[in-house]
Amino acid sequence: MTPRLLVCALAVGLVGCPKRTPDGQARDIVVVARRVHTNDARRPFATALVVRGEKIAFVGDEAGAKAFASSDAVVDRFPEATIVPGLADAHGHLASLGRSLSIVSLEGLTSAADVAPRLAKAPRSAFQGDWLLGRGWDQNDWAEKVFPSKAVLDAALPGVPIFLSRVDGHAAWVSSAALARAGITRDTKDPAGGRILRDASGEPTGVLIDNAIDLVSVKLSPPSEKEREVRLKAALELCAKLGLTAVHDAGMDRATFELLQRWDVGGLLPIRVYAMADGQSDGWDEFVGRGVYSGGLLEMRAVKLLADGALGSRGAALHAPYSDEPSSRGLLLLEPDELARRAKAFDARGFQVAVHAIGDRANTLVVDVLSTLTREHRHRVEHAQVLRGDELERMAKAGLVASMQPTHATSDMPWAEARVGKERLTFAYAWRAVLDAKVPLAFGSDFPVEHPNPLWGLYAARTRQDAAGAPAGGWTAGQKLSGAEALAAFTSGVAYAAHAEERRGRLVEGFDADFVVLPVDPVDGEAKALLDAKVLMTVVRGVDVYRAP
Repeated sequence: MTPRLLVCALAVGLVGCPKRTPDGQARDIVVVARRVHTNDARRPFATALVVRGEKIAFVGDEAGAKAFASSDAVVDRFPEATIVPGLADAHGHLASLGRSLSIVSLEGLTSAADVAPRLAKAPRSAFQGDWLLGRGWDQNDWAEKVFPSKAVLDAALPGVPIFLSRVDGHAAWVSSAALARAGITRDTKDPAGGRILRDASGEPTGVLIDNAIDLVSVKLSPPSEKEREVRLKAALELCAKLGLTAVHDAGMDRATFELLQRWDVGGLLPIRVYAMADGQSDGWDEFVGRGVYSGGLLEMRAVKLLADGALGSRGAALHAPYSDEPSSRGLLLLEPDELARRAKAFDARGFQVAVHAIGDRANTLVVDVLSTLTREHRHRVEHAQVLRGDELERMAKAGLVASMQPTHATSDMPWAEARVGKERLTFAYAWRAVLDAKVPLAFGSDFPVEHPNPLWGLYAARTRQDAAGAPAGGWTAGQKLSGAEALAAFTSGVAYAAHAEERRGRLVEGFDADFVVLPVDPVDGEAKALLDAKVLMTVVRGVDVYRAP
C-alpha cells in the first residue's frame, strides 16, 4: 500500500492521495496477512482483503483476492501479522491530548516535592502567556497519599502563576499567584459542584476540585490559533500511529470543532472524529441551535455532559459516604433538574446524549434522565464506573450504551477499594456484568487521563492486571473479557455507539476500508505481547495514514 503524497496534505502533514492509475482511477489494493479477524460471525477469519477505493471489496484468501482484484492491483504482504477492524476509542479528548504533549508532564512523581525539578525544566511550549501549565499528578501514587500544597509551587517558582491538572482532570493544583489572579481567598465560597480545599486555619491550600477549577481556569491565557493547530495535529498523528482509526471526542469546544471542520472540508483529517459537543460550559445552547453535523471524517451528533467528578479526587457522587472520607458523598456537577433540562434540549435536536457518571449516585441519576429520552438516539453512560446491580437492568431496558475504559480499572485498582469498600466493588469497572446484562459496550481510554494506546486497553480488558502482571489472576477477575470480546468492544462496539455498525467495526464487503495491521494477534495471542507491540499500519478509507518505518 503506497503512502499518500505529501502534496495533498501540506496543512496537516498526515494525509495525502491514494495510489492511482494513469487515467486517475484508484487502483485495487490486495492486503495479505497471516490472519484477518473480521468480527463477522459468518466468516470470522480470513487471510486477505481487497480494498477498492474507500471500501472493502473482498474478504477471503490470497488466491481469491488476486482473482477478484484488477490486474494492476497493488499487493501488500504482512506474512507474520494480524489484521483487525479499525480500532476506535469511544472516549478521548483530542485537544487535551495535544496540550498534554506540549506542557509539563507530572506522571511518575513519587511525592509533591518532585514537582520542582520538572517545573524548572519546563519547555517554552508549557507556557500560555505567563502561565505555566502541567498535568498528570496523582497523590494516590505518592508515598504520602495526601493532596499537595501551593507552598511547594511557591517555593519552586515564586510569583509565577502555575496551573497543574490532576491526572483525571477533576482537580487542579495551583500556586498562590494563580489564586491571587482568580481572587480566591479564605472568604471565597465553594461553588456549586466544587470544593476549594483549605487548611486547618481556613486558607486555600491550592487544590481545587471539579467546578472550583473554573475559578482559576477562566483566567488562563487562551492558546493561540497556531498553538491549537500544532497541538491538535500532534494528537491526531499519535492516534493514527497507535492504530486508532476513529476517536469519539468527549466534550469538544467550538474552536476545536471549527478547526477540525476546516481540515475535514479540505480532506485533511487522517482519522475519523465523532465529536460530542461540550454541553457543560456556558454557551452550550449554541450547539443546540446549530444542530448535528456530518461531514467527511468528522461528525457531531452527540453531546457530552458531566453528572459528577472522579473517584481519585473524591468528586464522584456516591449514595453512601466515601469509605475513606465519611464526611463526603462526592459532588454533582449539575443539579438534577439542570442535567435533565440540557439533556432534553439536545435530545429534541437529534443529539445522542452522553453523560459522565462515575459514582453510583451519579449513575442512578443519569439512568433516570436518559431513560426519559428518545431511545433511537442510543444515549450513553460515559464511564459507568461504580454501579448498583439494578442499574444494569435499567440500562438494558432503556437501550443505553455503556462507554467504559479498561485501563481505568488497572490504574485505580490499588486504591479503589479504600474509596468505596469491598461491597461497592461488586459492580465497579464491571465489563463482564455489562455484557451479561445485554448492555452494548464500547471501549476507550479517556486519554490523556490514560494513555491512548488501544493495545494497552485490550491487555487490561483481558487480564485486569498492570504491566507487571499484578495481581496474580487479575483484579476482581470475574469481570475479565475474552480476546474476542475485548476486540469487539474496541471496534464494533464503538461503531454501534456512533450509529455506524452497518459501515464499520467489521471487515465485510461493502464496509469502509478501516483496518489495522498488528505484529501480534490481539484475540488468540499472548495478552502480554500487546504491551510492547507496535502498529505496522493504520488504514482509514483505504489509505494508510500511518505505516511503521
